[in-house]
Amino acid sequence: MWRLWVGGVGMQLIDALDEIAQGVDQPIIAIDGPAGAGKTTLASTIFLALSPHISTKVIHMDELYPGWESALGDELTKTLTWVTSCHKAKKPLLYSSFNWAANEFADPKSHPSTQLLILEGVASAQIAIEESLATSIWLDLDPLIGYQRVIDRDGEKISREMTQWLVMQEQHFAADRTKERCEFLLST
Repeated sequence: MWRLWVGGVGMQLIDALDEIAQGVDQPIIAIDGPAGAGKTTLASTIFLALSPHISTKVIHMDELYPGWESALGDELTKTLTWVTSCHKAKKPLLYSSFNWAANEFADPKSHPSTQLLILEGVASAQIAIEESLATSIWLDLDPLIGYQRVIDRDGEKISREMTQWLVMQEQHFAADRTKERCEFLLST
């Protein structure tokens, strides 16, 4: 079922997500869309709204990508499958976060089980974990505007990687049909 909100995050969306989270055991909300669309900001907004009454953990895909070159590949899918299965089983989440400065994964850390898990980032709503998701949100944005937002935020030093990222994310979204499968569509 498609639900459409255009513009900012309103209480309608928060109320709908709260209702979904309350109605499912160990819910997982995925927030996907092109780089620079505002997924991290939306995840923070949802966390702040729901965490006072639902224990909540946010995982940013930037923590799980294995570097630039293969960020959207099989390793990410395996990690997401592992994380979502642990969450659904009410087990602590054990995973390694990627250290972008060192270009390697840090030592694994255990994170306590929570009621709600929010996944945010490109490929967070991928089809491989769709059955585990309580709902999914697509943030729609022209990829070139998103590119410029990322460069403004993170600097020109990543412009080459971001140019390649635009191609990789577009290929992923087309193959995965991410936008078409998400239940909520927001325009930023």
